[in-house]
Amino acid sequence: MTDYAIGDIQGCYDRLREVLDKVSFSPSRDRLWVAGDLINRGPSSLETLRFIEQMGESAQVVLGNHDLHLLAVAIGGHQPRKKDTFADILDAPDHDRLVDWLRQQRLCIHDKKRNLVMAHAGIPHIWSVKQAVSLAQEVESVIRSRQAEEYFTHMYGNEPDRWSKKLEGAERWRVVTNYFTRMRFIDEHGALELSSKEGVDTAPEGYAPWFEFPREDDVRIVFGHWAALEGETGQDRFIGLDTGCVWGGALTIMNLDTGEKLHCDC
Repeated sequence: MTDYAIGDIQGCYDRLREVLDKVSFSPSRDRLWVAGDLINRGPSSLETLRFIEQMGESAQVVLGNHDLHLLAVAIGGHQPRKKDTFADILDAPDHDRLVDWLRQQRLCIHDKKRNLVMAHAGIPHIWSVKQAVSLAQEVESVIRSRQAEEYFTHMYGNEPDRWSKKLEGAERWRVVTNYFTRMRFIDEHGALELSSKEGVDTAPEGYAPWFEFPREDDVRIVFGHWAALEGETGQDRFIGLDTGCVWGGALTIMNLDTGEKLHCDC
């Protein structure tokens, strides 16, 4: 069995199949770790979601901001945005099953044997791996519960911009979600700056990419979300896999044990 991780697919179903063929991927033999943003902006969100859902336990998935946005529309009463391309999911006869499956996915996956964590945007230096997993599980349980409508109704927003254990309810859920799914630049105290989306050299004053702050552990972190990085973090332990497929870049897949990367141009 081989475990592969893949960056943001965003509904680029044909490119997904192409890159899987390049590694001779078989769900009966291998596992695919998906770093979030399975859907949206690309042309085939429904096909992509169905394909990964049908992999069963051969797919290890963390939720990205676009996946949560779909759930916010489906559950939280929000309206789709002009650039959204997931109407096919909302109109599909298996809509309820797909939405329920998406709700069961995680925000953070910790592989202790590999000393590796996967989260869509990464993990801030202010959290240990144990704390990150605990906070992820806390929000995951809300998404799967009867509180899901409340969560998605109040999910959007940039405040609070910094984690505090004193936070409760919607504010607590929101900031945890923002770290896992929207984070790029933060400051030394962990405060989020969520308006800047370009490369590392565009950090606002007082902020830096989250992976440039020292951590007390040596865990490897696999993430997506930040297409402007083009997969380059400058540090082997921080592995960016979003190489901008939906923006005309590439879709990247990596062998989790060897570190070998393959891609298909988009």
